[in-house]
This record gives sequence, structure tokens and C-alpha cells, in this order.
Amino acid sequence: MKIVLPGGTGQVGGILNRALTAAGYEVVVLSRRPTRDSHLQWDGRTLGPWAKTIDGSDVVINLAGRSVSCRYTEENLRAMMDSRVDSARVVGEALAAARRPPRVWLQMSTATIYAHRYDAPHDEATGVIGGSEPDVPRYWDFSVHIAKNWEREQQQARTPRTRKVALRSAMVMSPDRAGVFDYLLWLARLGLGGPVAGGAQYVSWIHDHDFVRAVQFLIDRDDITGPVNLAAPAPLPQRAFMKALRKAWGAPVGMPATKWMAEIGAFVLRSDTELLLKSRRVVPGRLLEAGFAFTHAEWPQAAGELVRRVRQERSHT
Repeated sequence: MKIVLPGGTGQVGGILNRALTAAGYEVVVLSRRPTRDSHLQWDGRTLGPWAKTIDGSDVVINLAGRSVSCRYTEENLRAMMDSRVDSARVVGEALAAARRPPRVWLQMSTATIYAHRYDAPHDEATGVIGGSEPDVPRYWDFSVHIAKNWEREQQQARTPRTRKVALRSAMVMSPDRAGVFDYLLWLARLGLGGPVAGGAQYVSWIHDHDFVRAVQFLIDRDDITGPVNLAAPAPLPQRAFMKALRKAWGAPVGMPATKWMAEIGAFVLRSDTELLLKSRRVVPGRLLEAGFAFTHAEWPQAAGELVRRVRQERSHT
């Protein structure tokens, strides 16, 4: 099976590339800055020679998009929007022009599309799309707007011979350096991994092994189309999430942070507090209904496994 990964050089792309290659698939990465023989040049906006590799492939998994780990300035928000919408549009154009188009197009999306809420979880059937919540920063609406446009571009692509699935992914937890788990573990190790602004906001997450397994599951299931939540079935409040991570590492304390302290920290790290403060209570309704079984369903167990891998991998470096 041949799988094409547009935008496959980031953290999630690296996870998928390693796992799918190890499983025996032929994986081709489309990158703006190719560094390996298996990488092809593309700009994420216009058709080019790269489109030939999609013609005759079996699966396309489009991961392209500017990282959300940045300050949410007007310029960066626009770059997030353009990179996602443009790449989805041009992938659709390549599929539409292919003589032998792939049978499935998995398009990265985000769990951020759902509303900031505490009272009930979001599944695909009953979840509330965000954008009109009271008492949240207005620019949070733009993140939802990005996600909606991202998915709409895939939905509107004229690819009748290709099944389409939008991956509404929660944060993918892996031991890779510079990933989200690495950042959270760094905070815990410094004694800073306590509740943020009270810690009641929910954290949705998915273990990297389950993320890969879910992608493979969706490739094989010809009956599944449309949005699918890629998140473990047990999201939990941020204070409990970080407490479990501290316990897994053996960090005795975690200093709490107020909202304004989080603002300062995010500014120093050139990130944004939405990543810390938005309550993402997302559950995998369609995956569970389809019979997918998570190997890492609960965060304390998942955190322990990830910590063991971090220690094992970094003891050899």
C-alpha cells in the first residue's frame, strides 16, 4: 500500500511515518523543505510534479498546516488559516485530476472545533461547534473558524471516487522532543505542573500508539466518512491531568498558576493561553461505535507508559 503524507514532517507526521513505514507501507512525504529521498517538494498551494505521486496511491493523509504553538497574532492566525485551507484545496484538486485516485483521503482537523464547555462531552453526533461561547476571548472564535473552513474545503472537493474522513484530533501524546507531551513533562519536572486558572478545564488527548491504530482502522473501514474524533474516551480536568503526569514522573509538587501567570508564561514561550485554558471535553463516539478498542484509554496508565519511553529513549542519548 502506498500512502502519501502532505505536510508529514511535523510531530504527528513523524509519528505516522515511522509507524506506517515499520508496518511495511510505502510512505511518501510532501514537504516545503524536503530533506530525505522519500520527501517530495510542494508549496502546499499549487499543483506541481508532486501530484503525480498521488495518482495511483492508495491513501492520502493531509497533515499540512502552520503550527498552532505560536502567539495568536493576526498574522499568525491568518497563516494558520491559509496553510490549512490552501493545502486541503490543492490536495482535493490533485485527487480530482488523478486517473487512479486514492480510495481514501484522511484530512487532519482538530478537536478545537468544539465549544469551550465543562458540563458535557462532545461527540460527533451531539457535540456543540464553538464560536459563540460567552465569556471567552473573541479571538478564540477564529480558531473555530479555521477548523470549520479546513473541513469545508475537504467536504466541497469533487472527489467522488475517494472516501473522505476529517480527523478531529485531540493533542497527540508521544515522547518525541518538542512535542506537546515533552512540553508538559518539562513543566512537571520543574515543579510548575499544577492547576492553571483553577484547573477545571478539560484536557482531551490521545496516545500516539492509539492515534496510529485509529488512522489504520479508518483506512480499512470503507463505511466511515465525515468527521471522526480522535481522542481517548476519558478526557479529564487539567488539574487531574497534570497530577497524574507528576505522579508518573515522580514529581512531588506542582505549583499552581493563575490566569495572568499563564499569560506571562505563554508570552515567554511564544505560545498562546488558548492551548491551556480552553476546555476541550471531546470523546470518540464514532470510533467506539465502530468497535475500535483503545489500548491506552485512561490517562494515568498512558502517562506512565509515555514516561517509561522517555526515560528509556533518553538514557541512550
